[in-house]
Amino acid sequence: MDTHDVSSAPEYLQHLQKQKKVLQNAQFHKGKALQPTKSRDELIMEFMFRRMMSRDRSANKHEIRSSFVPPAYPPSVAPLSTLKRIRIRELTLETHHRGSYILLRAVTPTDRMTAVMAVVEDERGDVLMLQLYNQEKEFSTDGRLVEGTGILVKEPYLKIMADENYGIRVDHLSDVKVLLSSDPLVPLSWQGRREMDATANDYKTKGNDHFNKAEYYLAIDWYSEALKSSPTTDEALTIRLNRALTYLKTHQFDAALYDLGTVLSDQKSSEKALFRKSQALYHLARFDESCKVHQVLGATFPSNTTAKIELNRATARLAEQTTGEYPFKHLQREVKKRSPPHLDRATYIGPVAIRLTESRGRGLFTTEAVRAGDLLLCEKAFAHAFHDEAARGGASGSSLAILMNTDTDTMTMGTQADLIALIAQKLYKNPSLIPTFTDLYHGSYHPVDVAEVDGTPIVDTFLIERTMTLNCFGCDLFSRKTHVRGVMEDAESKDNKFHSCGVWLLASYINHSCYTNVRRSFIGDMMIVRATQDLPANTELFFWYAQPSSDDGGGGTSQAAKKQPNLKHWGFKCSCAICQDLIQTEASELRKRRRLTADMVKAFQALNKSRKPKPAIIARIEGLVSELEGTYRKAAAEVPRLAIWRACLSLAMAYASQGVSEKTVDFAIKTLESLGYVLEGGRPPYTTPGAPVRVLKWGLMMDGLIGCWMMLCRAYCDVAPELASQAEDYARITYRICVGEDETFEDTYSRLSDRVDGLLAGLEL
Repeated sequence: MDTHDVSSAPEYLQHLQKQKKVLQNAQFHKGKALQPTKSRDELIMEFMFRRMMSRDRSANKHEIRSSFVPPAYPPSVAPLSTLKRIRIRELTLETHHRGSYILLRAVTPTDRMTAVMAVVEDERGDVLMLQLYNQEKEFSTDGRLVEGTGILVKEPYLKIMADENYGIRVDHLSDVKVLLSSDPLVPLSWQGRREMDATANDYKTKGNDHFNKAEYYLAIDWYSEALKSSPTTDEALTIRLNRALTYLKTHQFDAALYDLGTVLSDQKSSEKALFRKSQALYHLARFDESCKVHQVLGATFPSNTTAKIELNRATARLAEQTTGEYPFKHLQREVKKRSPPHLDRATYIGPVAIRLTESRGRGLFTTEAVRAGDLLLCEKAFAHAFHDEAARGGASGSSLAILMNTDTDTMTMGTQADLIALIAQKLYKNPSLIPTFTDLYHGSYHPVDVAEVDGTPIVDTFLIERTMTLNCFGCDLFSRKTHVRGVMEDAESKDNKFHSCGVWLLASYINHSCYTNVRRSFIGDMMIVRATQDLPANTELFFWYAQPSSDDGGGGTSQAAKKQPNLKHWGFKCSCAICQDLIQTEASELRKRRRLTADMVKAFQALNKSRKPKPAIIARIEGLVSELEGTYRKAAAEVPRLAIWRACLSLAMAYASQGVSEKTVDFAIKTLESLGYVLEGGRPPYTTPGAPVRVLKWGLMMDGLIGCWMMLCRAYCDVAPELASQAEDYARITYRICVGEDETFEDTYSRLSDRVDGLLAGLEL
């Protein structure tokens, strides 16, 4: 949704076709014995040269890389004890070696492109390439994988790579394990000199040394070795506290809680354990539990000032979670200072719940009556990959990539490849979160039904990719900026396509309809969802996945169907009132609508070129609007008239610029009515002074309607002053729906603006 789909772009289609051909050619070699074409030295030299060149290329922030999703294969779910060891010479091409594992050792430093790569050898000295996908960015720089590191790969997959070399590709995090030199699996010839009679304290000291160097994963490994080495009770408590802190540093909050639970079962008043437990719970968004631990900590250790600060933070998150009250203006300032723009905020779930629908699987429903503009949820992203459009990647955000899937023939430009890795890492580190993600819709993909093997969580990368693809939202940095840019550039009719993206779990349950009743907006990694209409309880919520087009002309029913939003990606066709009316409209009416629309575009172009508005052109446009209205058979209150509303809005602006207030009111109201609004009052000749203007029924929400209400406000100042503030109030509600908040309304719109739509000039966003 709102991602940059380039599946039909010719300049990228050739890359997709080339990759499909590479995959097809590779299948001809499936099962053939490995026959290296390069010597060990040649392969290493070639890799080191490419590594040097890739580092030079990494300085180019404008480069767009390609990332291919390979044919899906399941992760290994076999216990290591059931697998037999295999060596490089026994591998066959394009084969998943089920029932086997391989031990390898890095003989080069790592290189990173779309994967972490290194040349590796087996115990016989045979070499090939190893490609590890979905690893953290720090994986190749924090000491985990260096020359001489032992690596175990379960059920290895040998493939022919794009450069026609051979390599083992590992997509699933649970299929690979980096080994300490002291691991019994490491061959004796690779172990070097082993320390004799090392104690738990010796291993703890090693862990501390790595911790102080910020080599946290190595620290965890040595702390784990220490716990296996018969520590005393006091030593074990210290080691677990140290390891828990290191788990916090690496965002392994589940593991931290396990260690801290062990400590607290033996030592209930441990200050460090209580503090670190509160932190782990906080980062798992378990704010109520975090506050309770803080209360125990504060009562037992009242002099801990840091704990008091953290209690205030946890209490603030709990308040957000329960009330839905956020300092939105402050959040926008905070977003500008953070890169990536990940806010320290809680998710608020308002009067909504997940329920089964009649025909669309699960959906999100209201649990009580709500009004237009009400906050339904404000959700922090489960995972969010940010691309800084100004900085073009680099340290400030994820790099831009084309993610290509040859199975589905889809290509997206953005940060989707990074998002897959972020989700995989989050689930692998915190298995307690796996059910909430895997419960999302994932189409026809059938994942494995094993959750854990040998104490390691099973995380299926291809389940993540499919789920991400079907539930991913493209997003802007904050919607106020996008709104202002769209109004300034008159870009309402164009779909927004964003390179940053994320997954919001609860929002993913909202189904599509062109006739939306909720609207999503963003501030950093927070999605805000508000009602666009007054909704009774038990109403299913809808927003569009793809925006309906106002160009709904065509040449017959089949042609008209093509003008429906392209929802093939999700495997369904929209059956909303707008789409049904489009299909049911006669072909002759659709052709007439297209011709009239084209004539109106030309008339507006002529109007814009003239220095002074010409009454004849405006009269011509008004006539075209009337004719267009005649091509609709149903009332606008039933089916919004997408081909008309922008023309009415433009006419309102034209009359407002001339100071013709009554005509401004007329066409501003027509704009609203063409989108399905039903209004009471507010029309000339205003025979009942003081009678309010009221929205009896809200229609389809568009950004341009904020300016529409502001034009009404300014026009009413001339013809019905008592209605001006009411119109401005509706502008504020509309702004709140479109932007997500109304705290910045006065900073963005004013009835004193030089623009007729009230937008303030020279906005600093």
